[in-house]
This record gives sequence, structure tokens and C-alpha cells, in this order.
Amino acid sequence: MQDITVKELKERLDAGNPPVMIDVREQFEWDRQHLPGVKKISLGTLPQSLPDLAALKDQEVVLICRSGGRSGRATAFLRQQGFSQARNLIGGMLAWKEEVDQTFDVD
Repeated sequence: MQDITVKELKERLDAGNPPVMIDVREQFEWDRQHLPGVKKISLGTLPQSLPDLAALKDQEVVLICRSGGRSGRATAFLRQQGFSQARNLIGGMLAWKEEVDQTFDVD
């Protein structure tokens, strides 16, 4: 259970059952647009943020970025740190724009 699709995430959000979501994009990407309820922790600061995330170790955590690459690295890192339910959003915000919300600004 390492990945989640944008359609699966959308279903969870629509059902009122959202996972914890962490956006690892840079600030300028976040400022452009982000999903509501998402925590902002850039990939570069993730290691320093581990103490703040300790309470989430046993929860499902979905990592998000623009295309799925950085969030994939973040997912692998968190899983190495004991976050067994960390999941990568496949295709990132580009997939979200293509499959869920064509108005989402990722460019």
C-alpha cells in the first residue's frame, strides 16, 4: 500500500474521509494552488520535520508533489522512518489536473 491514485484520493475527500496529506512542493508551487487541508512541508525540510510528524506514524499519510517524483522520494523516506502507511500520490498535481480538476493551476 505505497501508492494512491488521484481518483482514489478524490473519492476519499468527497466521502469526508481524507487521509493526512503532505505537499512536498516548493513554496512558489504551493502558493500557486494547493488542495484544501494539506500540510505544507517541502521535500528539503522533511527530515527536520520528523519530530513534528511523529504523531502521524500510525496513520495513513499521502505525499503530494507536482508529478509524483518528489513525493515518491518523500514516501520512501517516511517509510524508512517507520511511517508504514505513507503513500505516494501517483502523478501528483499534474494527474489531479488531468483526471479530477482541469482548472487546477500547476503550470
